[in-house]
Amino acid sequence: MNARADVLRKMGKRIAFDQPRQREGKGEFGCYVFDQKMMEERLSSEVYAHWLQVMKGQEVFNPTHADAIAKALKKWAVQKGATHFTHWFQPLTLGAAEKHDAFLNWDEEGQAIESFSGKELRQGEPDASSLPSGGLRSTHEARGYTIWDPMSFPFLWSRADGLTLCLPSLFFSWKGEALDHKIPLLRSEQAIREAGLRLLRFCGIEAKSVFSTLGAEQEYFAVDRRLAFLRPDLLLTGRTVFGAKPAKGQELEDHYFSSLQPRILGYMIDCEEEAFRLGIPLKTRHNEVAPSQHEVAPLFEKGPAAVDHNILLMEVMRQKALEHDLVCLFHEKPFAGINGSGKHNNWSLATESGLNLLDPKGDPLVFFTLLAAVLRAVHLHAPLLRACIASAGNDLRLGGAEAPPTIPSVDVGKSLEKMVRELIHKKSVDLRTIDLGLSHVPEHGADLSDRNRTSFFAFTGNKFEFRGVGAAASCAWPMTVLNTIVAESLHVLLDSMENEVEGEKWPSAAPILQKAFQSAESILFSGDGYSSEWRGEAQKRGLPDVSDSHHAYAALLEKTTFQAFAGVLAEKELRSRYEIFVEHYAKTVEVEANVMIDLFRTHILPACLKAQREWGKSLKILADLQMAASPRLQDGLEMLSRLIGDAIAAIDEVERKKEQTKDLGWDAKAKVLAELTRPKMHAARLLVDQLEKIVDDSLWPLPKYWELLYLK
Repeated sequence: MNARADVLRKMGKRIAFDQPRQREGKGEFGCYVFDQKMMEERLSSEVYAHWLQVMKGQEVFNPTHADAIAKALKKWAVQKGATHFTHWFQPLTLGAAEKHDAFLNWDEEGQAIESFSGKELRQGEPDASSLPSGGLRSTHEARGYTIWDPMSFPFLWSRADGLTLCLPSLFFSWKGEALDHKIPLLRSEQAIREAGLRLLRFCGIEAKSVFSTLGAEQEYFAVDRRLAFLRPDLLLTGRTVFGAKPAKGQELEDHYFSSLQPRILGYMIDCEEEAFRLGIPLKTRHNEVAPSQHEVAPLFEKGPAAVDHNILLMEVMRQKALEHDLVCLFHEKPFAGINGSGKHNNWSLATESGLNLLDPKGDPLVFFTLLAAVLRAVHLHAPLLRACIASAGNDLRLGGAEAPPTIPSVDVGKSLEKMVRELIHKKSVDLRTIDLGLSHVPEHGADLSDRNRTSFFAFTGNKFEFRGVGAAASCAWPMTVLNTIVAESLHVLLDSMENEVEGEKWPSAAPILQKAFQSAESILFSGDGYSSEWRGEAQKRGLPDVSDSHHAYAALLEKTTFQAFAGVLAEKELRSRYEIFVEHYAKTVEVEANVMIDLFRTHILPACLKAQREWGKSLKILADLQMAASPRLQDGLEMLSRLIGDAIAAIDEVERKKEQTKDLGWDAKAKVLAELTRPKMHAARLLVDQLEKIVDDSLWPLPKYWELLYLK
């Protein structure tokens, strides 16, 4: 019996419903976070007031307060049971990084004591050469620094019966270059704050701060761990490089919003309880369209906090899954032929008083000026927006199965589009209402746009939804790009308004907004983004359509990008990100090719050859008994033999194409792997997937799609 059959046999004996687990309970929300309440309780009034002003962006952190904060943090953490601390930071990878140090030192008499100083709080020193730097650091220039970000709350990370004090930090080189996702995100927040306040001042509205808000809807797959562990491709790449389409996929759409299975619900509850303690405000959970696919969504938060929480949540979900004998998959396309997973970034701008600048019911001049700035930004920087969601995994998802196409466009909805056109022609704008025709349900105001799941960038009532972000990605980079390009466009519009508007602002500003809307008109599209007609129309409009990420990354090197990112990322920092992203793309595809070659030759080919032998023996037995074999049996063996031969040749071709990149630089390697190797991999997969459908099920070594997607 092969390993797959053994696992399936054991799963068949598994109790259908998990026994109720002994749970700790949620506890107090944010009880693992040194939040404002803890700050006020455990710090002097002077230190507390100063730190609060720093978090609001009103003051620069005073290092003289570091020792007092460190003392309070250590006491709180140790009382909770922590033994170590770490600077928790976000290098240019797909997750967070940490190096743990104990609260341990020598006193003057050489005795071991628990200690944590302000210096340790403020700064650490990880090896900068061993994390992606894109040429900013050489191996012999390893020094890099983490510095505590006082605008983020410290928190406790619970794992393996231990607690660690985590200090959200920034990561930069010895020369001061940003080596992480957080520094440019915070710089972009400063840029959007300045531009947003300038807009509000122009419109006569008082505010102390403007910041981005983010609600990240996180999609993922949860599959049985025992089955996943029999799939080297899932473990090493996050996706299946082989796998025939099952008899039932998502055609019936019966999984979407269906009842949650007890095992999955128990997993979700455990994740929510851990997230609750970490102050992550999870709001929604449900089944997604594809079998074994699910979604979790939080309340909206300030952009940087939401980014931190999403990264933490993904790690919580990965680790909690193992406790439930599951594996949580964040790859954008773990299974071919069904929906992939995204991370829908819902973005808006708000003030400290709660004013949403993208609320159409607010000040019309604020709303339409910001809307014009967004449209201008997307139109001018469309290639950059495509680049900020680029990855080898996302290339497999974009353009189908509820993922937006690769053509950047903006859908503002028919109602809002009508308002824009009426604004251009100086007509009045009224909200539309819908009468449901039900006596017990009152008439309600309609959202200004319907949901367009095929839109690259869609307005959804009081925010924009950026659906193209991949499930495995950090939200930080797309948020940085959005903040930066919108801030730039706001300044351009306000330059004109402040120079030309006299007297009453709204009628004087209308011609400037009219010109801005007209210049960005080609980016507006509210139809079906999947249609062939749209692809042709987009080409006529001159909109970019970059299907492969390795081409998309070139937008980072455009002069317009350098200009827009002034003050957020220097040219050398942008070039470093180009190098990092291209290298990561090439390495990802290269690993996938290696896995495909190894999996075929050591797992699949032996099973196919055994099936071929067994089939041949059957025909020989019939011949020995002088019984005529059906021509279909002979044809079947010939088809099996032909497929085996073709698959061997196809895999050999994948290896040849991969080997051709051995001595190439990352740019050239990524190009060859994307344009030549990946098509060969796709061709090889089609052949192997045909073999899966005709080889004896008892011989097939890998868990099949129906088992991975439906067995829980």
